[in-house]
Amino acid sequence: MNTEVNKALAIIEQGGIILYPTDTVWGLGCDATNEAAVQKIFAIKERAESKSLVMLLPDVKSVFNFVADPYPDLMGLLDSFDRPTTVIYPQAIGIAANALPTDGSVAIRVTADPFCKMLLKRLKKPLVSTSANISGMPAPQTFATIDERIKSRVDYIVDHRQEETEATAPSRIIKIGDDGSIKVIRE
Repeated sequence: MNTEVNKALAIIEQGGIILYPTDTVWGLGCDATNEAAVQKIFAIKERAESKSLVMLLPDVKSVFNFVADPYPDLMGLLDSFDRPTTVIYPQAIGIAANALPTDGSVAIRVTADPFCKMLLKRLKKPLVSTSANISGMPAPQTFATIDERIKSRVDYIVDHRQEETEATAPSRIIKIGDDGSIKVIRE
């Protein structure tokens, strides 16, 4: 796994795009602070640039570096999740503008996946994590079901967990409002 992390990290640091396994579905990833790399993600997915992207971080404390006004009991909230959950926070900071919606919010998931955690700790930045599919098509549930167009457009395909056959599901999504309210967007 260490070798794969090193290879993926080198690609990301050069502004490249990786295809990698996460704690949910296979994802397309890049440095979330690099606008040119984020632009490549939209082109690969054939996705409108007006759509926002999910970011991965390795731990709760990292969230504080990219959210201007975090939820008061953020640690307690994130520790309460029993499955992968993406949280939309108001007022992102330090993220490429083209990765965010017009309201300036940011969607972040703290990952439990060991590969992703190791990669993120070495990168020291958020990693884009959008499903590895052409926009409008279903998210692939295994590596084998990823569209060949996606595979041919990335700079590196991580050689880790490709043989898994168990179907996976996208994360739950919740949104924290400006007033601190919490709303479930996707169960």
